[in-house]
Amino acid sequence: MVRKAWTTEKSVLWLCIVVAFLQVSINLAQLFVAPEILAKIEQKSSLAELLWTVTGFALLTFLLRGLKGYVDTNTLPGRCDVRSAVLSDLNVKTCATSYPHIKDKKIIEKLGNALNTTNSNSSPAEHIWTTLSNLLANVTGFGIYLALLSNLHPFLMIVVLVTSIFGFVVSKRINEWEYRHKEERSELIYRHWYIMQRAQSVEFAKDIRILGLRPWLTEIYEKTTKLLEAYVARREKTYIWGNVLDVVLSFARNGIAYGYLISITLEGGLSAAQFLLYFTAVSGFTEWVTGILQEIGALDKECQELSHVQEYLNMEEPFRFEGGMEIPQLEQYELTLENVSFRYPETEDYIFKNVNLVVKPGEKLAVVGLNGAGKTTLVKLLCGFYDPDEGRVLLNGIDIREFNRQEYYQKFTAVFQHYQLLDVTVKENVAQTVEDIDEEKVNACLEKAGLLEFVKTLPEGVDSHVGRDVYLDGILFSGGQTQRLVLARALYKDAPILILDEPTAALDAIAENDIYMKYSEMTEGKTSVFISHRLASTRFCDRILLLQDGGIAEEGTHEQLIALGGKYAELFEVQSRYYQEGGEVDE
Repeated sequence: MVRKAWTTEKSVLWLCIVVAFLQVSINLAQLFVAPEILAKIEQKSSLAELLWTVTGFALLTFLLRGLKGYVDTNTLPGRCDVRSAVLSDLNVKTCATSYPHIKDKKIIEKLGNALNTTNSNSSPAEHIWTTLSNLLANVTGFGIYLALLSNLHPFLMIVVLVTSIFGFVVSKRINEWEYRHKEERSELIYRHWYIMQRAQSVEFAKDIRILGLRPWLTEIYEKTTKLLEAYVARREKTYIWGNVLDVVLSFARNGIAYGYLISITLEGGLSAAQFLLYFTAVSGFTEWVTGILQEIGALDKECQELSHVQEYLNMEEPFRFEGGMEIPQLEQYELTLENVSFRYPETEDYIFKNVNLVVKPGEKLAVVGLNGAGKTTLVKLLCGFYDPDEGRVLLNGIDIREFNRQEYYQKFTAVFQHYQLLDVTVKENVAQTVEDIDEEKVNACLEKAGLLEFVKTLPEGVDSHVGRDVYLDGILFSGGQTQRLVLARALYKDAPILILDEPTAALDAIAENDIYMKYSEMTEGKTSVFISHRLASTRFCDRILLLQDGGIAEEGTHEQLIALGGKYAELFEVQSRYYQEGGEVDE
């Protein structure tokens, strides 16, 4: 955190020292004011001298408190900047991390724990500066008070130190309870967050209403809330014993100290002003010692929390993101699956088993099959989102593990089943940037995707906003129009390998046919993989793969597979009957 502050906002470090100095100065002013006034009275000083003393201490305290308030206020922006820098690191890591991590529950929990340290002004990523200031103030105050009390019996200092340290050690063990149960806490918080997000999400709004899911969701929410409340109750029952021990030790420590001071005062060893000074100083000395131990404990706890940030930022990546072999700069590439077997993490069933496939440079490959056959999984392997459990994925004969994965991604452009658009302009969505946009290219891509005529009818054309979450004048695209916009975005990137995963799923039959007619134009000069559950679309491709039972069941052109009379021909026959007026499907 010190290193982050040094590179982000150095003033945070210096202001920590200033705050600590002012905190000690205010304490010393309060310590000496009453004994000094009492000493003036004992010396039978004049009323004017007494008033000057009171006024002087009042002004000093006023100035010190005002200055501390000013500094405290002005430390906030810098501390927020440092916390924001930590949050930025987490966001960058999340955006750039290997794809399998975003689906890994343990990684998601790690991220949640890390984000918990940055979500408010009182979170460890910002509050740690208050802890450090308090610790520095307590250490400084401890040194000053120790020098002040050096004339008293050493036994008194030993009692204060021993009781304070003993209380700290026990309390520290008790206060570490939550860290020892962090996995249980993370699990409960994640469950509670998940059901709350699902219940509030727009995506589930229709299902909740039409299927009457509210009572069920409410029941689950209440159960998760009770589990979380039970966890908190267990935690607080543990913590309360630390508080009880602290009270007992405080009574013992203060009783011994006050008894000693009273005894030497009665024997005539101290004046009234000295008694008041030492009486206050002993109590203050105890507070400094306790403060040191408490702030060390707080710092230790905050460091434990911040360790989640380190764990997440430094977690090992399965993919190579630095260095690696240079990818040949070619117009077309060959993709190969070599004896590939794959199953998703934490599952037992293989999606693919010992699959071999070569996608030739410039080839238009179609992939079909029933739901669950592995069509989208095949795309994820080719794109490098997952590495196979066995075998290799090759680009021009080289294992893609040897490449920088980010550079490998640059060779692909795609339309996936699940996509996202930002509430920016049409042209910014297509170009995926706000600078150096080639509007002529944007229009050409929109035309290929069959959306240009619609965009021209919009008030601002390609400068019209998409969606209304940000801009009130945003245009709400239909599902089919949105899919065309995503297709235009893929075409704009103009990468040598084009992946189309169900690109016409939201289109009607006429619009779908329009896309098919333009398919050759869209994929000209590119290696393309086209996935569809509608077999009529596959006839535009050079080769068709039918996936089934963990592998490639059939392959060939549309005509070859129809002539083969296998599963592809059977599925094509079944689907074609749906498009025949009055047709029926045999059971």
